[in-house]
Amino acid sequence: MKIHEFQGKNIFKSYGIPIQDGYVIENIDEAPETIEKVQKEFNTEAVVVKAQIHAGGRGKGGGVKYSPSTKKALENVKNMLGMNLVTHQTGTDGQKVRKVYITEALDIKKEYYCAITLDRSQTKDVFMVSTEGGVEIEKVAEETPEKIIKVWIDPMVGIKSFQARKLAFGLGLTGDAFKTATRVFMKMYQCYMGTDASIVEINPLVLTEDDCVVALDAKFNFDGNAMYRHPKIAALRDKDEEDPTEVEASEYNLNYIKLDGNVGCMVNGAGLAMATMDIIKLAGGEPANFLDVGGAASAETVKNGFKIILSDDHVKAILINIFGGIVRCDRVANGVIQAVKELGLKVPVVVRLEGTNAKKAKTILSESGLAIIPANDMKDAAKKVVDAALKN
Repeated sequence: MKIHEFQGKNIFKSYGIPIQDGYVIENIDEAPETIEKVQKEFNTEAVVVKAQIHAGGRGKGGGVKYSPSTKKALENVKNMLGMNLVTHQTGTDGQKVRKVYITEALDIKKEYYCAITLDRSQTKDVFMVSTEGGVEIEKVAEETPEKIIKVWIDPMVGIKSFQARKLAFGLGLTGDAFKTATRVFMKMYQCYMGTDASIVEINPLVLTEDDCVVALDAKFNFDGNAMYRHPKIAALRDKDEEDPTEVEASEYNLNYIKLDGNVGCMVNGAGLAMATMDIIKLAGGEPANFLDVGGAASAETVKNGFKIILSDDHVKAILINIFGGIVRCDRVANGVIQAVKELGLKVPVVVRLEGTNAKKAKTILSESGLAIIPANDMKDAAKKVVDAALKN
C-alpha cells in the first residue's frame, strides 16, 4: 500500500524527523486561506505548491511549483488541481491531481537521497544514501553506482550509531548537520520497522542554508499483510490513486494486478500464477494480468475473477489454470459454467484442470454445451490460449 507525501510526512513528524511542513487542500476555495496560513505559520512570503499523487517525478511533470508570492501561489494551485499529471512513473495516461500540498519554502544548499528497504539476497535491510538527491535514483544506480553508499542492517539487531555515522560521512556532512543527519537516519530506521514498511524513501533530504537537515519529500510503501496491525495507516489508503479494477478485485478478496498483454489468466496460487505467466510468454503471448483466486476458490470466486478479467478490453482470450489441492476441480468447473452463462462468453476460454476431482470437472465442462477449449497440460494450455488470442 502507498500513501501521499503529506501523509508520509505526518508519520515522519511523529518519529521526530524534521520535515518541510504545510497543509493539504482539495478545493480551490480553500487556497487563499491555506496559503495565508502557511505564510504566517512559517514566516515566509514564498510557498511551494505540490501535487499529491502516488508517483515520483512530479517536479519534471509540472507537479511541484515554487511560488514567490500569494498571487503566483493561487495561480499554481488553480492550474494544478484537477490537472492530469504525467510522470515517468504514471505512464502516458497520467494521474488526475485531486489534492494539493501547500508548504513552506526553504533555502536549499544541497540535496541528498536516502532510503531503506529489504535486500532479500542478504536477508538484511539495506540503508542507502547518495549525494545525488532530487534525481531518478535508478539512473544514478545505472550510470554512477559508486555514488550510492549502502549499509546492511540485521533486523534482529537494528541500526547501530556507527552505521548512521557512516551514512552521514558518506554524504560529506560535518558539524551540526552531521549530528542531525545521524539522528535522522536512526529515527528513519525506527520508522521503517515500526510501520511495517517495505520501503521508506526521502528524495530529496536537504541541507538548508542555515545547515538544517530536512525531509523535503516522503515516500512509503507498506506491507499490505501487516496493515491489520496498523489501522491508522490502513485508513490512509486512497483508492482514487489505484487501478479501479484492482480495487474491485480486492473487495472480492482476489489478488489481481493489471498488465499490458492480451491473455487473461485465472490461477489458484501465486507460484502457479507466476509460472502460468511465464509459459504464456514462452508460447509467444503476453499476459494481461496476474490473478490468484486463492487455494479455496469457490464458484462465486471464479465468477468474480471472470468479471474482473472481462472488464479489460485488451483481453482476447482467457486461460484458467487450476490445480485442485485444497479446492476441488468440479467446483471450479461449475464456477466457470456459471460465470460464462451470466457474463457471456465474449472471448475464447481455455481450461486446464489437474488434481482433486479433475476427471469429474472435465466431464462437467464437456457436457455443458459451452465453447470451452480443454487443455491437457500447461504447455498445451499456453499454446491453445495464445493461438486463440491471435485469432480473436
